[in-house]
Amino acid sequence: MRLDRSAGLALLTLVAAATPDAALAADDVLRRMDAAFQQVVARVSPAVVQIQVIGYSAVEGPDGSALARQRTIGSGVIVDPDGFVVTNHHVVRGAQRIRVSLPTAPGDSPGRGGSAGRGRLFEARVVGLHAETDLALLKIDARGLPALPLGSNRPLKPGQLVWAVGSPQGLASTVTMGVISSVARQTPVSGPMLFVQTDAPINPGNSGGPLVDSEGTVVGVNTFILSQSGGSQGLGFAIPAGVVKFVVDSLRRHGQVRRVEMGIGAQEVTPNMAAGLGLVRDYGVIVSDATPDGPAAAAGVRTGDLVETVDGHAIESLPAMAIAMYQHAEGTPVKLTVRRGAELRSMEVAGVVPRRPEEQLQAMATPEKNLVARLGILGVSLTPELAELASALRRPTGVVVAARLADPATVESGLQTGDVIYVVNRTSVGELAGLRAAIDAIKVGAPVVLTLERQGKLIYLSFEME
Repeated sequence: MRLDRSAGLALLTLVAAATPDAALAADDVLRRMDAAFQQVVARVSPAVVQIQVIGYSAVEGPDGSALARQRTIGSGVIVDPDGFVVTNHHVVRGAQRIRVSLPTAPGDSPGRGGSAGRGRLFEARVVGLHAETDLALLKIDARGLPALPLGSNRPLKPGQLVWAVGSPQGLASTVTMGVISSVARQTPVSGPMLFVQTDAPINPGNSGGPLVDSEGTVVGVNTFILSQSGGSQGLGFAIPAGVVKFVVDSLRRHGQVRRVEMGIGAQEVTPNMAAGLGLVRDYGVIVSDATPDGPAAAAGVRTGDLVETVDGHAIESLPAMAIAMYQHAEGTPVKLTVRRGAELRSMEVAGVVPRRPEEQLQAMATPEKNLVARLGILGVSLTPELAELASALRRPTGVVVAARLADPATVESGLQTGDVIYVVNRTSVGELAGLRAAIDAIKVGAPVVLTLERQGKLIYLSFEME
């Protein structure tokens, strides 16, 4: 049976009434609780922002689906005073323009702005995206902003009080309260991830906002709800703060997520599998493959081992293993415990970060030779060798974006690492020199439309030259 908040307050009042001076004690309990809740909200709210997105998305019409220009609103949280903001990947997916609205400072009217830029709109650029965890890191040109820490020193527990802050239905700085329902929930729609589940009311527009504890620490970033009506039914889910911190740090350093891998294949154990293989238990994670000459094989891991712990975290499912690896620090060995028959074995695996095509491109480019200053990128002319590296491409010539510069003075083009630029407005560009010439010929304020390939699809990217 679920105990609602009014019933909870009544219960506290009854407990207080059992003591001497019952009426005074009850009043004191309620006043202290009320003051404590207000302190949490006052600490958290200044760091929670509204994300305003303009972009194109598919809509259904009488003649089938079509692209329509849409405005959407989500939430975000400031995680660094220098203007770094975390939100959901799905909030900014397909965005042409992103603006961040900071809350109005206490005592300010919305039109006055306030200290540290609060109450104002800022244009935001995307530092990095990570679809797998549904996270995005944005940057705005502001300093001295209120920020919230990611992750608590206390372990989360079911029943713990939490608050969700965001912009449901566009209502900025909305606060709701609830409890942790589960600290590690896998859902049919979540795939290989574990989420913090809460009954704090979360509605459309809360996506990307923080879930915080009584100390004002972010314990998760709200990402989705399970609902038949589309509104809150007490089934909200947040990305754990440990995962958020790992993704944010990686995006800030590299512009992409670099995750340590051990060189193993793993599957969840089923009762049928356990019976057929004679395993000691019918749940958990089993090593289905250890790459020859890979780091796990070198450490002694074998096919058929049951994974017990990763860096001290108990592993009972693939999502639990994925989260443990997301939180593993690059450059340190993975502490792995496996069960082989009745024997427990501990080992250290020298995990590696696989080099991806984008990283190899970055290694080939230098600011002295490859800078396209007005776009704020390092570009590499497409060669047959690069075409093989980047998989099959639509055209044999073009310029690959090897890296983006973290420079607020450059144009907000929306280019991403790995994009292949083929055309500038109506001028084909087959190599780096041609791209520079085409871009340099465009006047300030003039429109720019790039035809490029991204993840196997041709798209247009439009902006104004600055």
